[in-house]
Amino acid sequence: MNRYHHTDTTGISRICKACAFTGYRPAKMPWGYDETDARCVEFRFRLRESLEYLIGRGYTDFMSGGALGFDQMAAEIVLSLREKYPWIRLIMVIPFAGQADKWSQEQRRRWLDIIEASDKVIHISQDYDKGVFFRRNHYLVENADLLLAACDGQPGGTEGTIAYARRHGVRVARLSPVKQTVPTAG
Repeated sequence: MNRYHHTDTTGISRICKACAFTGYRPAKMPWGYDETDARCVEFRFRLRESLEYLIGRGYTDFMSGGALGFDQMAAEIVLSLREKYPWIRLIMVIPFAGQADKWSQEQRRRWLDIIEASDKVIHISQDYDKGVFFRRNHYLVENADLLLAACDGQPGGTEGTIAYARRHGVRVARLSPVKQTVPTAG
């Protein structure tokens, strides 16, 4: 557990907790790269509500691995919430220095904007190697009280990170990319 005491800008002493993010890249999201899609807009709304709920429950440190998709979306929402909750922090846990080197110019610009606005940047490695993404995910889990996962059960790195969190006693909260509806009797 990553708990510590912190006095916020209002002078209130808080027990602080950390939340790490894991989730799908755009290709696995129902809207792909189109963040103007109504499903993405609705998901961002639910994610923002979830983050505000966590802030109200004492979560102050939010950790993102910086990947395209959910990692960046969650990081951007944390940054926007700092206006309302100035005591929260965004910690970027970058797998290696060149994480965004092969991305498009727009993707690199977005990543760099997040990095520059974050409160802390941790590099797992200077160079890429086969296990660097696993080590990044393990770092996120090992330094969190909660893992917030954007997923719907598709196999891959997100499910592996959730399994790792459960083995290490870290609570997991899932946020489905598509809002689940309850059928009503007609």
